Amino acid sequence: MYNELDFVIIFKGKNVNLELLEKGCCNLRKQIENASAFGVAVVVAVNAFKTDTDAELMLVCRFAKEAGAFDAVKCTHWAEGGKGAVDLAQAVQKAAQAPSNFQLLYDVELPIVDKIRIIAQKIYGADDVELLPEAQHKAEVYTRQGFGNLPICMAKTHLSLSHDPEKKGVPTGFVLPIRDIRASVGAGFLYPLVGTMSTMPGLPTRPCFYDIDLDPETEEISGLF
Repeated sequence: MYNELDFVIIFKGKNVNLELLEKGCCNLRKQIENASAFGVAVVVAVNAFKTDTDAELMLVCRFAKEAGAFDAVKCTHWAEGGKGAVDLAQAVQKAAQAPSNFQLLYDVELPIVDKIRIIAQKIYGADDVELLPEAQHKAEVYTRQGFGNLPICMAKTHLSLSHDPEKKGVPTGFVLPIRDIRASVGAGFLYPLVGTMSTMPGLPTRPCFYDIDLDPETEEISGLF
């Protein structure tokens, strides 16, 4: 067990910087706040890999609960399949049975730009949004065509709350650039393209499956991670 976070411990030959880990949890706190804004109980699944220590996992679980999560559960389903996610399933079941007050983030009848701005400010922490000429034009066109009341699905990098993948943690003081807005009318939503986000991610020249193998004796899979 441990009480202080401002130190580095040695665990099975591995340097564990709990202070650094705790600083990185600011992003986790923001994600919990975002999910809680919808009025539902939040359960955090903590994927426990073989290189993670008990001290690190305990810190993340404790931090998540202190940040407002209904529960935070260590999971090993990547290695043990369903058996490793039983505790998580039970936590989700309890959360689903807890009182909730589900609410949408915005009124779908609001103008397209206003809905984008609400997402940018409340979910990403942006000061404002900037619609480039193409995006502004599309917003006007879709509104005239009767699609202005469709919900918004943002196409944005997952590496940062901002549009810049290099901005880690919980960045502030930025304006979210909207390059374009496209419509998936059949699916029922509009999707703004944030920054340089591409809708067709590039694939590696060497597919990952070349490095994946199965040991017929131990039945262990190698090369997944």
